[in-house]
Amino acid sequence: MTRLPGDPGPFGRIRYALGFRLPPGNLDWVRHDLTDAGWRGRILLRHLYVMVPICLLLALLPGPAWVRAAVPLLALAASTLTVAISSDDLRRSRLHRHGLRPPER
Repeated sequence: MTRLPGDPGPFGRIRYALGFRLPPGNLDWVRHDLTDAGWRGRILLRHLYVMVPICLLLALLPGPAWVRAAVPLLALAASTLTVAISSDDLRRSRLHRHGLRPPER
């Protein structure tokens, strides 16, 4: 896979997934990530990168097996649905955070 100009690398991508602002040298990559085809899928994938470890930790909490399975699944389903519904607002916020204008409709 070819890396795009301004690709932040693995640690930068983790920071980006957690919601931090990337340095100005990464603006071309951020613009591509949030405006090119498939941006909704990338937002959902970034969300899963953050939520799956949290859900794994929730599964380790004490309790009956059905609760240890239901709590992480409910957290994952609810948060993923929330991200899917509000993806336009999340994208607009991230573009604004990086000083970029949202694309015209």
